[in-house]
Amino acid sequence: MTEDGGFAGDREAAAAGVWQGSTVLGPGLSVQAGRDATVVHQAVPARVVWPVRVGVPHTLAGHYRERRAHAELADALNAGCPVVLVGAGRGAGVVVSGMGGVGKTQLASDHAWSVWSDEELDVAVWVSALSRDAIVTAYAEAAERVLVEQDPRIADRPPEEAAGRFREWLAGTTRRWLVVLDDVQDPADLRGLDPPPGVGGQVVVTSRRRDAASGRSHRVIELDVFTPDEALAYLVEALAGTADGGDRDRLAGLAAELGWLPLALSQAAAYLADQPLLTVADYRAMLADRRRTLADLTPPEHALPEHQLTIAATWSVSIDRADRADRADPAQPRGVGLARPLLEIAALLDPNGIPLAVFTAPPILDHLTAREVHPEDVHDALTRLHRYNLATLTPDRPERAVAVHALVQRAVRDTLTPDHLDTLAHTTADALRTIWSEIDTAHSGLAQALRANTTTLHTRTIPALLTPALHDVLKRAANSLDESGQVHAALAYWQTLHDHADSQVGPDHPTTLGIRRQVAVGLDAAGGPAEVVAELEVLLADEMRVHGPDHPDTLSTRYDLAFWRGLAGDAAGAVAGFEALLADRLRVLGPDHPGNAATRYEFAWWRGEAGGPADAVAEYEKLLADEMRVHGPDNLHTLGIRFTLAQWRGEAGDPAGAVAEFEALLADELRVRGPDNPRTLSTRHSLAVWRGEAGGPAGAVAEFEALLADELRVRGPDNPHTRGTRHSLAVWRGEAGDPAGAVAEFEALLADRLRVLGPDHPDIQAARDEITFWREAVEQQGMDAGE
Repeated sequence: MTEDGGFAGDREAAAAGVWQGSTVLGPGLSVQAGRDATVVHQAVPARVVWPVRVGVPHTLAGHYRERRAHAELADALNAGCPVVLVGAGRGAGVVVSGMGGVGKTQLASDHAWSVWSDEELDVAVWVSALSRDAIVTAYAEAAERVLVEQDPRIADRPPEEAAGRFREWLAGTTRRWLVVLDDVQDPADLRGLDPPPGVGGQVVVTSRRRDAASGRSHRVIELDVFTPDEALAYLVEALAGTADGGDRDRLAGLAAELGWLPLALSQAAAYLADQPLLTVADYRAMLADRRRTLADLTPPEHALPEHQLTIAATWSVSIDRADRADRADPAQPRGVGLARPLLEIAALLDPNGIPLAVFTAPPILDHLTAREVHPEDVHDALTRLHRYNLATLTPDRPERAVAVHALVQRAVRDTLTPDHLDTLAHTTADALRTIWSEIDTAHSGLAQALRANTTTLHTRTIPALLTPALHDVLKRAANSLDESGQVHAALAYWQTLHDHADSQVGPDHPTTLGIRRQVAVGLDAAGGPAEVVAELEVLLADEMRVHGPDHPDTLSTRYDLAFWRGLAGDAAGAVAGFEALLADRLRVLGPDHPGNAATRYEFAWWRGEAGGPADAVAEYEKLLADEMRVHGPDNLHTLGIRFTLAQWRGEAGDPAGAVAEFEALLADELRVRGPDNPRTLSTRHSLAVWRGEAGGPAGAVAEFEALLADELRVRGPDNPHTRGTRHSLAVWRGEAGDPAGAVAEFEALLADRLRVLGPDHPDIQAARDEITFWREAVEQQGMDAGE
């Protein structure tokens, strides 16, 4: 006990009014009860013990590596926001923003530890800023330590008031100080507490929210995942001494599969280190196994480094916050409660980017049934996900406007029940199909994004889109590949789908058999019509066994088989096949079944191909009369039959009649289908051909030139129809008396066909034959001119 009746260790406590055994009268005074009398003591004024430290930075992870962001932080604090400012001028704070797990806290901790023991740094405060209460509490503690000489009763003041006084002190002091606000959850928590950069002061804020610096003079450093080289170097060091530690290829593959995310790499390394018999290849196989969750692939919580949450828990906090109303405007309903369901949709799609229109498609809006949802609500919810670094928005690329890290997607998918996953798969597939135009070649970037997202959706939800029947969006993706001229890729796509269906629903499932039909048709690109016929014959035998002869799928395969027999050069076999099929369809489905018209259509076509164009005209005239009676003149099937009838009328020796019918048809198609519809463009193509055949090659050239300009705009340069138009234009240019022009156009066409189709495609030889023919015509023209 000291002479004044206190304890030496209690001097600071006395100034705060908590001196044991005494009653505080005022600053520096206390009353202590003695045995005989009450004695008034003069307390020793409390002093500030410099340097002051409040809180403790996080422990740096094992194998911690400096990154480019370290230099950015140092530059920001030394130049625009100096780490040590002794001279004049005011610094600015730094906000380190990024998704959970990229290493924001580690970066801030590394900087804090680098100066924590520096006695010339008078005040250093580390705040785990998960709430306003946490910030206020830390500031109030700092105020008690720093302001005790200026305000001996600071400890008695309400925490908000003490925190405010500490902030004022930071703004006015010339002492050196550092404040780190780690993991700010809501920028509103900093209202009135954000440290104003002062002479000698530093502020570092970390947050998952991109708007953490909104309205402030802070420089924002967005911390991304590791670069591939950084990730590989980390794993090589962390797994040194293990069996796979020197296998850089395997480690690079693992890093890529983890999206180069520092937290994921750290936890994967810890998991592997804890399982000495587990190889990197084994871990990668487990990671690819959809039956395992991320929780299965991370160490138990007690084995994690201090302060570190599992990957899933790290993002779960952000998702919960994004789904709630901001305290700054808690009454605002727009977007609240939609972030999680939208993230569930995004978790099924391409991590490289999703078209913005997917999220506002009617199937998605209908899925968000908690209340009436408008596109503006969806946009607000996506902005929330962006704000919390759960998604990245790039509105200047609408076809890839929304991107979500692959591991965030995985963590979200891990929370979905099988039934919910199935529902989401079909809802998302419906949305993709809804926004997918029937003409997608004019927007190749969007078409490619839709194909990529469809493929990702399917692979992440297998077998959802294979049952109860093959979803239409999968068919649309294959057709899109074919329409863009990627016929070999389309075949590979169907073959992959077949492998999936065969393993998931079995070889005799209707979906599997239906996909086999598409694979068979796709074989035309690889082996020609004869190979298609051979494959369809095998398929038909299986369908007869599984479905029976009268099943609709069996009848459809018979239709395809007859068609491809004709394309393989057996027109008579096609006629016989369609004639027998029509009889069975009438018997099984009745005379009014809409599918009968297609069979009659093909029967008439192949009669014409078998040597009877007049017979074809007669059959099509009867079919057209029935279609007009049943469906009317503007029905799309009716328009299609008119097209073919005009074609065969020309083939039957009446080109002028064909021109007249195509002109009338074009007027109706422009009105019904529109100018950019593929069928309208095809009608223009046939009209130009028959105009030339009717004696007007110059008119054909003019029409093909106009058509080509539109097809380049609508279909793109590599579309098969566009190349077909270029072929026809070259032919008719030669027929119009310009064989040199024909040669030039065919040479340019050949170069493009080689680039797109490869050297072995039949169209390559066709172009070379045309070049030879028209070069001879040029020579003949020169000889004739010489005479």
